[in-house]
Amino acid sequence: MARQRKIPMRKDIVSGEMKPKKELVRIVKNKENEVSIDPSGKKAGRGAYVSLDVVIAKQAKADRTFDRVFEIKIADDFYDELIAYVDHQVARRELFGNESKS
Repeated sequence: MARQRKIPMRKDIVSGEMKPKKELVRIVKNKENEVSIDPSGKKAGRGAYVSLDVVIAKQAKADRTFDRVFEIKIADDFYDELIAYVDHQVARRELFGNESKS
């Protein structure tokens, strides 16, 4: 009989919901205060998670969520890049299903 594998859960900082890690994207701030998208989930630095949902990504931009979480001023370009990345990942999931990795 196959054992059920534990699904790692993380909290979406915009909605506050706990979701499986695969349904989220990690945003990381490194020691140089550079904020970037971390598709692999392995970059060094402080991480925060946001859902792979365009509405939630747009809400993060409107609320300037990552400015508050990382306590630094982040350019609008980063939020636009995040929205584009999330939109792209949602489209990939619709095309290929959930078996694709990042």
